[in-house]
Amino acid sequence: MGRHLAIGDIHGCITALTTLVDFVDPRDGDVIITLGDYVDRGPNACAVVDFIIELRRRHNLVALRGNHEIMMLDAREKQSWLRPWLSYGGEATLESYGGSFDGVPAAHMEFLEEGLAAYYECETHFFVHACAETHKALQEQSEAALYWRKFGNPDPHCSGKIMVCGHTPQESGKPFSNGNAVCIDTLAYGGGWLTCLDVGSGRVWQANEAGDTRSLELDN
Repeated sequence: MGRHLAIGDIHGCITALTTLVDFVDPRDGDVIITLGDYVDRGPNACAVVDFIIELRRRHNLVALRGNHEIMMLDAREKQSWLRPWLSYGGEATLESYGGSFDGVPAAHMEFLEEGLAAYYECETHFFVHACAETHKALQEQSEAALYWRKFGNPDPHCSGKIMVCGHTPQESGKPFSNGNAVCIDTLAYGGGWLTCLDVGSGRVWQANEAGDTRSLELDN
């Protein structure tokens, strides 16, 4: 049996991402679930998207959609969204593509528009970017919950499965679990850590933009 490996919000942090993947060393049979927010705020969204596309060619990788991907696409299509997106970290993303949307490769646009899932589930856990309404099945979730709702302190989900999410930065630098749900956004872009969680064992691997690594166990 392979592992289910969840990776939190990357936000353009390519050094943290490549260091983390080397540290975890995914193997055949593993499923990697990236929880969204590949772009914005960090230094190199272009390189992050390139790396995720290539990693998906070599491994069983499920890429989820984050609210920052939604904002980027909205800004490309709607002039009224451009300024708000730039203020939420989009300026760093555009710079990584040479300063305009014209520099975004077709493969990257295809990934952002068509290559991202709303959620993923395995036997014991389900994975979303932001949160989930506890009384609704995954296929009935609203976009407001999946992409925008803060973590809070969620009750058990009606499926009985444990939720794994990102979106709400944990300033402690460590994932937070309340027993029903785990948030693994550990502020990679803000001087914190990028986190990978093996949901089966509770082992946590982390890396940062300085290239440092550490490993710990998930605290319930």
